[in-house]
Amino acid sequence: MENILLTVNVVLAIILVILVLIQKSEGGALGIGVSQDSFMFSRTAGNFLTKATGFVAALFIMCSLSLTIISRSELDPTMSVIDKVEEISEDTPEIPENNN
Repeated sequence: MENILLTVNVVLAIILVILVLIQKSEGGALGIGVSQDSFMFSRTAGNFLTKATGFVAALFIMCSLSLTIISRSELDPTMSVIDKVEEISEDTPEIPENNN
């Protein structure tokens, strides 16, 4: 199951990159140089590519989250990092005092 989801995730990532690259640039450079008139009356409904990109992005996120959940269940519980550090610090030798 994990291999199938991983393959689907890679395919969705490739499709998402292609959809983003073939979209027409609407300019504006993150809103720099956009007048208030064009901002107020901008088109709210996106075209097919915009909707497809959003749909594929949502599928990609859901697939990634499901991969994380599946792989998380396979992990064995281990010691915490703090316990490991304390264990290592107990094994270190003590520094001798300076006899002056």
